[in-house]
Amino acid sequence: MHEEALVSTQVSDGLTVLAVDDEEPALQELAHLLNEDHRVGTVLTAPDATEALRILGSRPGAGPGESGVDVVFLDIRMPGLDGLELARVLSAMASPPPVVFVTAHDDRAVDAYEIGAVDYLLKPLRSERLAGSIDRTIATRAQSRPMPARPAPQGPPARPEPPEDEVIPVELAGTTKLVPRSTVRFVEAQGDYARLHTTEGGHLVRIPLSVLEERWREAGFVRIHRAYLVSLPLITELRLSGSGYVVRIGHGPGAPELPVSRRHTAALKRILRGRPPREEGPTGPLARIR
Repeated sequence: MHEEALVSTQVSDGLTVLAVDDEEPALQELAHLLNEDHRVGTVLTAPDATEALRILGSRPGAGPGESGVDVVFLDIRMPGLDGLELARVLSAMASPPPVVFVTAHDDRAVDAYEIGAVDYLLKPLRSERLAGSIDRTIATRAQSRPMPARPAPQGPPARPEPPEDEVIPVELAGTTKLVPRSTVRFVEAQGDYARLHTTEGGHLVRIPLSVLEERWREAGFVRIHRAYLVSLPLITELRLSGSGYVVRIGHGPGAPELPVSRRHTAALKRILRGRPPREEGPTGPLARIR
């Protein structure tokens, strides 16, 4: 039976990490890079999902439904139970550990993020990308901790907190760029891919537009056309053109104008007329509907 590796780093009370990969060289490389991060205290290793579950079930101090580790770095393609299936098993725990996928394949990112992965790393690994995953793990753990109870506020109810900003990994020539959702102005469908149009340019990701429509609805993105998903707060104008309605995104002579399909026009008008008015400011005047 494969023995779990316990390797201490400079911080004795750092994160406890479980690394799972069926390829021994890749597993040892991952463990080595994890041990180089001063925030990692203990690294456990497993060659497959069965051994990983055994380790998780035997961790000292772990209660029912708890894993006893702070984060799992997980390969996807493994014999038997693969990484995605193992992640689904972990997600059923009362207190599931954050999962970071580590793989040589870029075609399962959508599945990984739908499961709730903290990050998706491509091999060969780089220490700076691994450090970014640990940053996100620490942030996720901090957000999941229960907050102390507060007295009921007096007066009108507070506005709901805005959705947490999602970060989309974009691969380009061997470099992973992290694109915050808040920088995306609109998304354009391109077959099974989607192009994220941001303030800095365009980024192609292998995520269908329908998936982003569902995931980003609460963040203020609306479908205006079978080929376009737009950030609602950035719409400054809806007007009738020669071939139908178009929306204007932002201000200035270079502001893009996108077509609105007949199917989506009525719903978009209701949304724009029903939303609270915006003050004149950095985002511009109220959206105009013609």
